[in-house]
Amino acid sequence: MVTEYSNFCIDNETAVYTLMPMVMADQHRSVSELLSNSKFDVNYAFGRVKRSLLHIAANCGSVECLVLLLKKGANPNYQDISGCTPLHLAARNGQKKCMSKLLEYSADVNICNNEGLTAIHWLAVNGRTELLHDLVQHVNNVDVEDAMGQTALHVACQNGHKTTVQCLLDSGADINRPNVSGATPLYFACSHGQRDTAQILLMRGAKYLPDKNGVTPLDLCVQGGYGETCEVLIQHHPRLFQAIIQMTQNEELRENMLRQVLEHLSQQSENQYLKILTSLAEVATTNGHKLLSLSSNYEAQMKSLLRIVRIFCHVFRIGPSSPSNGNDMGYNGNKTPRSQVFKVRKVYEVVRKIDVKEMNFTKHAFINQTSHEQEPLELLWHSLDEWLVLIATELMKNKRDSANITSILLKQKGPNQQDATLKPAFDAAGTESREKLSTDTRDCKAYDVARKQEACADCQDVISVTANRLSAVIQAFYMCCSCQMPQGMTSPRFIEFVCKHDNVLKCFVNRNPKIIFDHFHFLLECPELMSRFMHIIKAQPFKDRCEWFYEHLHSGQPDSDMVHRPVNENDILLVHRDSIFRSSCEVVSKANCAKLKQGIAVRFHGEEGMGQGVVREWFDILSNEIVNPDYALFTQSADGTTFQPNSNSSVNPDHLNYFRFAGQILGLALNHRQLVNIYFTRSFYKHILGIPVNYQDVASIDPEYAKNLQWILDNDISDLGLELTFSVETDVFGAMEEVPLKPGGASILVTQDNKAEYVQLVTELRMTRAIQPQINAFLQGFHMFIPPSLIQLFDEYELELLLSGMPEIDVSDWIKNTEYTSGYEREDPVIQWFWDVVEELTQEERVLLLQFVTGSSRVPHGGFAHIMGGSGLQNFTIAAVPYTQNLLPTSSTWYVK
Repeated sequence: MVTEYSNFCIDNETAVYTLMPMVMADQHRSVSELLSNSKFDVNYAFGRVKRSLLHIAANCGSVECLVLLLKKGANPNYQDISGCTPLHLAARNGQKKCMSKLLEYSADVNICNNEGLTAIHWLAVNGRTELLHDLVQHVNNVDVEDAMGQTALHVACQNGHKTTVQCLLDSGADINRPNVSGATPLYFACSHGQRDTAQILLMRGAKYLPDKNGVTPLDLCVQGGYGETCEVLIQHHPRLFQAIIQMTQNEELRENMLRQVLEHLSQQSENQYLKILTSLAEVATTNGHKLLSLSSNYEAQMKSLLRIVRIFCHVFRIGPSSPSNGNDMGYNGNKTPRSQVFKVRKVYEVVRKIDVKEMNFTKHAFINQTSHEQEPLELLWHSLDEWLVLIATELMKNKRDSANITSILLKQKGPNQQDATLKPAFDAAGTESREKLSTDTRDCKAYDVARKQEACADCQDVISVTANRLSAVIQAFYMCCSCQMPQGMTSPRFIEFVCKHDNVLKCFVNRNPKIIFDHFHFLLECPELMSRFMHIIKAQPFKDRCEWFYEHLHSGQPDSDMVHRPVNENDILLVHRDSIFRSSCEVVSKANCAKLKQGIAVRFHGEEGMGQGVVREWFDILSNEIVNPDYALFTQSADGTTFQPNSNSSVNPDHLNYFRFAGQILGLALNHRQLVNIYFTRSFYKHILGIPVNYQDVASIDPEYAKNLQWILDNDISDLGLELTFSVETDVFGAMEEVPLKPGGASILVTQDNKAEYVQLVTELRMTRAIQPQINAFLQGFHMFIPPSLIQLFDEYELELLLSGMPEIDVSDWIKNTEYTSGYEREDPVIQWFWDVVEELTQEERVLLLQFVTGSSRVPHGGFAHIMGGSGLQNFTIAAVPYTQNLLPTSSTWYVK
């Protein structure tokens, strides 16, 4: 064997690649035979990183080969291109035997690699405490620093190796040694939420020190949401509790991280929980009063208050003894330990001075609480109530004054006199410089009028500068009142509050409707209150309401780009093309609704494609399948383009399940902003919105019948001998049956006095009662994805646009296919003005105009020349009507479709 390898090592490069696999496998006998009598240089460095075979042996734990190489003269301190010695590699990989042998052969433990790391750094990184005990005996300086000034203790603390930290401290490591940026070992432990190492350091006397940028260990814990580590810091430094509470005002800190920390702390004990809530309530109160101070920055204080209140409500809900039934936060309700979290035994002397520049009134409110408990947040709600009462008083006063101004001015005028006026001057302090007034009585009255007019203007100025501030506090009040109420219930106290200040709140939104979208979110959750403001909300631009709709629909969802989100393989909707309606119905009914709200992934059986394109195709196909006559779910209306639920859909035994599925598909499409290629009758959109139908809606299914109902309403039927009763014959599966419109209807005659009731009941029978089960099933599916409180922001025309999109309207084709009657001609100025305005309208406005006139947002295939009326093709027509006072534009939507 020796003879066979006697000529080994013709060159080092060839030899090293022959030996390397043997060294890695620790085949020491083979390596020994090859090296016998060879001239191979055991310190030969090879490869990109220029390591020797000793590096390879130390890295792989090949201890026998390592000893052999050392005996052959391998250098234990040779450094590769990164500065690592064999000892570094053995330490990094925990090769204890290799480390021991290297130390026997005088390996230097103090050598640093290019990054300044020594062997003990590597042991600290990986928590090799059992090796560290042996190594530190050979270390000159246990606090040796890497290029960033970090010692082994820094990295051990960062990685949470408890025994390693203890070993280093026992070996004399500096517990407070900062790195180049001023970060101590405690700082490193907190940066990664290492609770146990932080505990060890603090128990051994570690100082609580910030880095050079002023960032503290607590800052790092809160930024990372490390509640357990925060708990340890507070145990050793109780003053840090208030520091965490104050952090709720720092908008640069992520709110969800703060919530995590406070959630953990609050669950440690009931006392801790109550202490957190009390402290948060006090901070919220302070911020609320700052917000009500007109000298503060509105945006900053508003965001701060709402942020604190959101955190407060979150902590309140997850407390250690969270009851299922609320008591309205203890505000004038039942007194449980949780309901009294706001109470503190302190003496409050709150002096609030409402002093607005150029305002003619000043109010001082003194609240002195001595020797009894006072809820901190109640101070804020009391201030809010005072402001609103004050503004209401001034509004009433100025309303009375303004009503008298006109009569006063008229009395001042003589037959040949001009209006008397007076412009008082004001000094810098806002105090009127009294000029000498004329002894003429008319001049005195003029001065009084001027003062009253200024007071009115001042009141309006107060509303302008306070409305947003007060509305933000109202939003905070609602959040606090609601956070303990059961889901879906509105706090009785908040309802009472809104009713009390109804006039002022309406004044706010009339002056600045954006307040609704910014602060009156409670309307979406309180049907009792929404009705008071619905007329104002629906008067806002469609675009603004759409944004508000989606903002609340998707609130709390992690990703706004939901269709593109990564999905779990189990969440993919696998459907069959040849039975897409039935298979889709089956998989959607089994799917998790919450996951479908977050995102949709569809795959057709036997196909690989996925993504937005497939989702879009799926919605397109289902849009057509929903109205497929084979399923008998919907029937085509009289206009030939819209659909209405089929009253005879029960011929399909699964019809109600399919209606529920149809509702789910439209709800999903709306949730994910996917348009559907399907249009329903105006009455069906009303059913979705919860809007009552009227006799005009009958035109979509029977235009002639609608005309008859209109005739009954327009004419006196007393002497016509119609002999109508409150019962009608209707088609039930091909057979005519008499159906009473109300109990005993067959014996109740329709008269001039009750004909309106008759028309409404007939309408409800044909448009609602006949398809009530179908409507209910559809809405059950639709409301799984779209809450009724949100969809009510729109009317039936806007709902169609939300579901089916904004069509393109060719104005030139519209003009070309328009007729003019009752004296109008194409060249008349009024007509020219009309079309000039239409040309300037946006697409959205043109669609709304078309909807108003025709009842539909769509132009039929082929353009305006193919519009269908009640008697066939019907051109768009503009007619002149005689002028009467307060006349508004009107349209006959069932004549033009």
